[in-house]
Parts: sequence; structure tokens; C-alpha cells
Amino acid sequence: MKKLLFLPALVIFCIFAQSACALSDAYKNNIYNPGELKPVDSVLKVKTGQTAPSFKLKAVSGKMISLQDYRGKKNVVISFVPAAWTPVCSDQWPGYNIIKDIFDSNDAVLLGITVDNIPTLYSWTNQMGKLWFEVLSDFWPHGAVAKKFGVLRSDGVAERALFIIDKKGVIRYIDVHNINQRPPLETLVRELEKLKIR
Repeated sequence: MKKLLFLPALVIFCIFAQSACALSDAYKNNIYNPGELKPVDSVLKVKTGQTAPSFKLKAVSGKMISLQDYRGKKNVVISFVPAAWTPVCSDQWPGYNIIKDIFDSNDAVLLGITVDNIPTLYSWTNQMGKLWFEVLSDFWPHGAVAKKFGVLRSDGVAERALFIIDKKGVIRYIDVHNINQRPPLETLVRELEKLKIR
């Protein structure tokens, strides 16, 4: 596991590329390409060191998931992505299957959030393949959780953003990433490892 921390970015990229190549042609043919978008189109409402805003959202699994559920039990990584059935999002989330053991070893869970509705997320995640983490819908009130964090874009989708929240509910890391690119896995791994020394 520790060796993964030292993998060069190229190797991580190749792992992601293999993951994407494994997808069926039928799935790939249904991916909508929105073209190049403004990299960031929002203003953060939170910062590191602050308590994360509370929320409760419905998951594709049918459960209601609250951030409060993990307080005192697990570190939480929130992955906001803009939209189902788009290219970067469709590569990013399956990639987290590759590093599930890193989440486990850092006593962390991952919550994926988009502003899409549950039926859309159900169809998309079924086609994407089995994801080990909960996928949550921030559809109604539209983008309310993304808005609390300050990552709701002017066109109504969320930024591509990562938040690491410790067991006390404190935000320890924020990456509002260029919406056109996947956040690097090695950075997320490094930031998760830092939680062990807090």
C-alpha cells in the first residue's frame, strides 16, 4: 500500500486509462462531451479548519446519508462532480475503486455527490460498474449542498471538487479542481495519509 504513494503520475494515469478502456462500447457511446468549460465558476463558502456544513442526501442505494453519521467514526472524502454521463466524471469515480484499500487504511469513506436525480445516477452508476462508495443526489432543492460548500456553478452543476473532513467534522483539505481534468490520485492519497499525524 505504501508503495502506491510513490507511484509516478504516469503510472496512475495508465491505471485510470485501463479502467476507462474496460468500459463497454455501448456505455462509451452514451457519454456526452460538453467540450472545454470554464475551469472554475464558483466562490468557496468554506475553508480548511472550519467545521463542514451538515447535510443529508438520498443515495442511489436508497439510504439517506448524513455527514453527521460519520462524526467520531470515520474520516470523510466528498467528491463533487458536475454531471452524470460526462467523460471526466465517468473516468474519475471508477478510479477510486483502485485505491479503496488506501481509504480503508486511513479509516475513511468516500461520498460521491452530483446534482443529478436518483434515476439518472442509478442508470449511470450501473453502466459504470460497481462502485464501493455511496453516490448521493443533490438534485432537490437543486444543488443545495453544493451551494453550502460554495461549489455550485452558475450553470447549475457542481464543480469538480474534493473535500477531506476528519472524524471531528473539520475540513482538512479542499481541491476545487479544473472541471475539465481529473484531480490527481496521488495528491488525494498524500492528503489522506496526513490525517494519521493529526
